[in-house]
Amino acid sequence: MSYTSHLSTGRSLLNGQRGFTLIELMIVLVIIGIVASIAYPSYTRYVQKSVRTDAHAGLMQAASELERCYTRSYSYSDCTISELSPEKNYEIAESINGDGYLLTASTVQDDGCEEDITLSSSGERLPNACW
Repeated sequence: MSYTSHLSTGRSLLNGQRGFTLIELMIVLVIIGIVASIAYPSYTRYVQKSVRTDAHAGLMQAASELERCYTRSYSYSDCTISELSPEKNYEIAESINGDGYLLTASTVQDDGCEEDITLSSSGERLPNACW
């Protein structure tokens, strides 16, 4: 191969390549966009599920408090519960009806549930998708 054939291939062989081409940068941006479009929804679901775990803990804690009170007084009506979940993401409300109760956890955060999360004295947990 002659010296002139090296010159015809461009100066990058003599000086080394410097920087990136626009095509290479665009390919990298497309790859980052694809990865982000896959990862972000998974991350969002993970965060929502972790927030709902706080509601579950708060409801179970409130149910335990009510049951302990019931063993002492044979009534739920004079019992008090914690009004916030352990991580303080949810407000816990109680509704006493006859010999039972209904606990409701509500929040203003996006937890992936369209309804409040509830737990009844019979063990019914609603909505099913949120438990």
